Amino acid sequence: MAEKNEKLFDQFPGVSYEEWRAKVEADLKGADFNKKLVWRTNEGFNVEPVYRAEDIADFKTTGTLPGEYPYVRGTRAENDWLTRQDVVAASAEEANAVALDVLTKGVTSLGFRVESAEDVAVVLKGIDLAKVEININCCLCKAKDVAKALVACIKAQGVEQSFHGSIDYNPLRKQLVKGKEGIDAEAVVADAKELLAIVAPVPALRCLNVESLLLGNSGAYIYQELGYALAWGAAWMTALTDAGCTADEVASRIKFNMCVSSNFFMELAKFRAARMLWAQIVEQYKPACSCAAKMMVCAKTSRFNQTIYDAHVNLLRSQTETMSAALAGVDSIVTTPFDEPYKTPDTFSERIARNQQFLLKEESHLDKVVDPAGGSYYVETLTVNIAEQAWKLFLATEEEGGFFALAGEGKIQAAVNESCAKRHTDVARRKEILLGTNQYPNVNELAAGKIEKKAGCCCSGEQKGANALAMKRAATDFEALRLATEASANRPKVFMLTIGNLAMRLARAQFSTNFFGCAGYEIIDNLGFETVEAGVDAALEKGADIVVLCSSDDEYATFAPEAFKYLAGRAEFVVAGAPACAEELKAAGIEHFVHVRCNVLETLQQFNAKLLK
Repeated sequence: MAEKNEKLFDQFPGVSYEEWRAKVEADLKGADFNKKLVWRTNEGFNVEPVYRAEDIADFKTTGTLPGEYPYVRGTRAENDWLTRQDVVAASAEEANAVALDVLTKGVTSLGFRVESAEDVAVVLKGIDLAKVEININCCLCKAKDVAKALVACIKAQGVEQSFHGSIDYNPLRKQLVKGKEGIDAEAVVADAKELLAIVAPVPALRCLNVESLLLGNSGAYIYQELGYALAWGAAWMTALTDAGCTADEVASRIKFNMCVSSNFFMELAKFRAARMLWAQIVEQYKPACSCAAKMMVCAKTSRFNQTIYDAHVNLLRSQTETMSAALAGVDSIVTTPFDEPYKTPDTFSERIARNQQFLLKEESHLDKVVDPAGGSYYVETLTVNIAEQAWKLFLATEEEGGFFALAGEGKIQAAVNESCAKRHTDVARRKEILLGTNQYPNVNELAAGKIEKKAGCCCSGEQKGANALAMKRAATDFEALRLATEASANRPKVFMLTIGNLAMRLARAQFSTNFFGCAGYEIIDNLGFETVEAGVDAALEKGADIVVLCSSDDEYATFAPEAFKYLAGRAEFVVAGAPACAEELKAAGIEHFVHVRCNVLETLQQFNAKLLK
């Protein structure tokens, strides 16, 4: 049989961007192209609706291979990231038992919290340190002793050259999380130098932590987390090279623990940009080996967007986040269990979290392809755009004195908290959607009974200072609304008085159901009423606390005054929509209107204040 090499796309004529643009503008029928189709991101740049080869023709980032400087396409020639689980246990012995168990279930990286140097040998008992990455977190004052104990365990197994892991030495954690006063830079540098000397026998034991995860979990935008992470890493490089350490010695001991949010392509591009920028920063310190410029990154899925209500949606969020990190080529990933916001994760949620990564490896084979997004016009453009914004922030931070100084003054925290407040406002207005919380809630779900108090670290009981990161999840205000409703003796009832135009009344009843459901109110929907009086009577018979009139804008001029007058204050009256006659209705005494421009949170808080007893 003769081979057929017909190229199908040759049958279609090429279309220039100008032709495409003209067709789109014609279809928009006079609407502004930039307002309708160009997206202005929180990262400070625009995203176009389409990208072409010519958009990336001049990029210098597209001509390298994985493993080649500046590592935009990855620091390795393969993509088999480590599946990490952070062990949560009440004692060192229990932590060891959990670790030995999960190592039989596919985990290749472990995270431990230890309270003393003596705990190190206990948690590591029976673990082959040549085959498992070990990451240890401890109180700052115990870091050197813990490092000595870990090195002793490594030497006991004779695996100094094959061990990989980290000690999370972060002298800024209390400052960022608790708002403590600025660090003693001289003491930090002295301690860091001692740490470097302690871990010197183990080449792949990293001990200088860049924990931008704290910023991401506090609501920082993507460019902020990256810009500040680079400044944090540069602060370590400058401080320790000035103290006499070599660039290779310092860079090879820095580990970036970063957050990954649900903005799929942006996060993928963030990690590509991070490697590229970090390599260029390290290069300025003149390391003897270019390998020192390779960035070591552990990505952990976000807590900021996790929710207590409809908590299984957290699985969808963290799966998207895990996939971003995997495709971006990070070194290890921690997938946060879905129940983490309200309890200590149990064996079920931890198992599901592990399996989320295994699905990407065993079912999707993402570990078999390096930088699959490389060459994508969109992703390459995002990589450059995010890099530009992060670089501007990095330079600004350096010009003002560097990350350590600005964190000491509270300026880093203030900038992140400002972003956090903006994001909370966007959630309140439903510009940023949290499915099941501020949109499409399960109105009958109860959550108060599943919330447990969680044990914290040794400094968890300390009061926060003025310069602390807010560390406030995006859903917390809406959750407070619903928890207040649960605690109330009388759950408010919201009655949909649907009347008039069929399409409009159904659409507005659905909108209002979602709106008031965000506070956990009981929703009473209806097929429709022939008269306003019949609707109001039915509402009062059901014991409604709120009556929502759902109709068309044209009909509100008649129906709204009639319903308001007939209701006579026996329940709160709400008009669903923002009709042209709103001012006339307000003049008639009608106060409440719900529509897409409302601040949902503030509106519901006002109703809670009136109705909850």
